[in-house]
Amino acid sequence: MSTKDLDLVIKGGTVVTAADIAQCDVGIRDGRIVALANGLAAPDEVDATGLLVMPGGVDAHCHLDQRVEPGMRMADGFETGTLSAACGGTTTVIPFAVQQRGASLREAVDEYHARADGAAYIDYGFHMIITDPTPAVLYEELPSLVSEGYTSFKIYMTYEDLKLNDRQIIECLAAARDTGAQTMIHAENSDCISWLTEVLQATGRTAPRYHATARPPLVEREATHRAMSLAELVDVSVLIVHVSGAEAIEQIRWGRARGLDIHAETCPQYLFLTADDLDRDGFEGAKYVCSPPPRDTANQEAVWIGLRTGVLDVFSSDHAPFSFNDPTGKMVHGVDAHFSAIPNGIPGLETRMALLFSGGVMTGRLSLSQFVALTSTNPAEIYGLRPSKGSISVGSDADIGLWDPGATWTVTNDLLHHAVDYTPYEGLELRGRCINTFSRGVAVWNDGRVVGSPDHGRFLRRSSKSDNGTTGLR
Repeated sequence: MSTKDLDLVIKGGTVVTAADIAQCDVGIRDGRIVALANGLAAPDEVDATGLLVMPGGVDAHCHLDQRVEPGMRMADGFETGTLSAACGGTTTVIPFAVQQRGASLREAVDEYHARADGAAYIDYGFHMIITDPTPAVLYEELPSLVSEGYTSFKIYMTYEDLKLNDRQIIECLAAARDTGAQTMIHAENSDCISWLTEVLQATGRTAPRYHATARPPLVEREATHRAMSLAELVDVSVLIVHVSGAEAIEQIRWGRARGLDIHAETCPQYLFLTADDLDRDGFEGAKYVCSPPPRDTANQEAVWIGLRTGVLDVFSSDHAPFSFNDPTGKMVHGVDAHFSAIPNGIPGLETRMALLFSGGVMTGRLSLSQFVALTSTNPAEIYGLRPSKGSISVGSDADIGLWDPGATWTVTNDLLHHAVDYTPYEGLELRGRCINTFSRGVAVWNDGRVVGSPDHGRFLRRSSKSDNGTTGLR
């Protein structure tokens, strides 16, 4: 292919996909990959000798500029959130448009567009969060929205302002089956959590560390089993989000053995944090409050095994950007707040991929192709972004990260680009780092410098299972 046929060539790198590893150049024209070969030339060339050339990450579970309870605020909107994602090698994010009870689902999507338009460094889609599944929502709004490319939604089994009862969950799953949407489920037993919280409060146990006590593995185990059982009743695929340990993984294996179409996701906090982090001095434990909570080292190992064996097929950040030293963040109710009043969630968009690369690939727990599958290809497939996202292949968008496997670095918050005032991974020594990120062939992150623009990112209309006749990866 001649120079005039290409805009950009990434030369001399090791190209890694979920299926193959090859030494070749990547030829790009008009934002898409058009050639994979040796000896390509273009007016603009990037030397990738000694680097891994991998698909840009797809973070399919992150929260940006999301509506939260009065007095609280997420530190990251689309601009800082997508920038931090790009600096960590991610080129697509799918955050959440949350329906307010009593309001329409369409209103939530329209409001979220207003927040995102012109403010994203990389491409993005929206999941919907259904909190009020009225007949109008399920049978009028949802089919219309799915047809417009909003092809996934999340439902909760916990949190008072978000949770649905079993009958409502069944109705949502039936609507997902009929429309071809992918359902995500936050699986924790709300009544068990409420009872345990009340018992702890009655005995004065309210510090951040008791957040983990109020949400033991069994509440996730029970809810995971129930979510899969409801999906079996309806005969529809579900994805269990942020799986934290062995007991939930055991249930997912059971469901898979029955032939159920179950996907499962985990996150960095379940590999690199434990419940001991919640027991730090003073209010410091609030930094690590998320649901489900981090477990222990045995459960960390179970999660690693789940990733390696394919029981867990998606790796997301669950980025929830509440600052720590902030009256609208973790301290919204003061430094003596009951653990149940601390905003749930931790930041992690920028560190997601580097943590898994260092802890997985560089230790031999995961292969390079498994890393690509978990961080990019599988979420792209499950959430209707293939073939444009999730792979380095002819015809795909030129969403590419160049990784230096020899780079060593220490995670510190001042190196990151989010707007949160801390990282839960402060001080971790990592091996391997994304040094260049391209979104549709345009450089966003280049050797420690931001070179992209917040008006580059585009909204992504995603396909549904009805569109492609599939039910995900299986």
